[in-house]
Amino acid sequence: MLNVGCAQWTHAAWGQPSRDKLRSYASWCNAVESNTTFYATPSPSAVANWAAQTPPDLRFVVKLPQLITHERRLTNVDAELRAFLSAIEPLGPRNHAVWIQLPAAFSPTDLGALAAFLHKAPGDHRYAVEVRHPAFFDDPRAATNLERVLARSDAEWIPFDTGTLFARRPTSFAERDAWMKKPRVARRTRALTGHPIVRYIGRDSVAETVDGWGYLVDLVTTWLSEGRSPTIFLHTPDNAEALNLARRFHTTVAAAVPTLPPLPEPVEAEPPTLF
Repeated sequence: MLNVGCAQWTHAAWGQPSRDKLRSYASWCNAVESNTTFYATPSPSAVANWAAQTPPDLRFVVKLPQLITHERRLTNVDAELRAFLSAIEPLGPRNHAVWIQLPAAFSPTDLGALAAFLHKAPGDHRYAVEVRHPAFFDDPRAATNLERVLARSDAEWIPFDTGTLFARRPTSFAERDAWMKKPRVARRTRALTGHPIVRYIGRDSVAETVDGWGYLVDLVTTWLSEGRSPTIFLHTPDNAEALNLARRFHTTVAAAVPTLPPLPEPVEAEPPTLF
């Protein structure tokens, strides 16, 4: 199974109806990054509304609140974690993974906090960790130590592939903004579990974005042949083309893997141009 999606479920450029934007999004993709949860734990009623708008096979990767990951740095957060996991219960099977995005300052010397957090975290959830400190990508020993910590809890390492974005200097405001905010780290292609997750960001140019993901198409094809179920999130600097690109990526992989289940048929009010 291949899950594809975007960093958000609504965008002015996507031509979605004024209401039920999540329902519309779920007819285009089968996965979504839930970034809004980074800013605060959602109410159970809000999460129940997300579930009501989506089919059971849509996969949410929900980001832990910044209070847990950035302010407390995974320490003394048992109550906050329980409250968060309780709040997202209405997602049911849609909850694909709990996304632990750590700040760039979270270094190899902080791995003890991550190990302790994962050890105590409820085992009925899947966890995926995104690190941004350069040492995890430049120092093989640091990478190995992180992999060992993750392996103890069957947690995945989420790479954010910015190689295409940084391949040449920015040519627009959106690209310049992304250059300032996105991590510039080495590409990572190793899956630790049966459910690898990759975040890929391209450029304003659709052609450059597609050219840059060739390696990822091959990687996903290999993972599928190994029996893994990858999830790929497609970003661009302003995400205006991300929805189309997510479906295009799935179509490209399906050409190499004909048995891949198709995505839903899109329901749209003012359709963006596919491809």
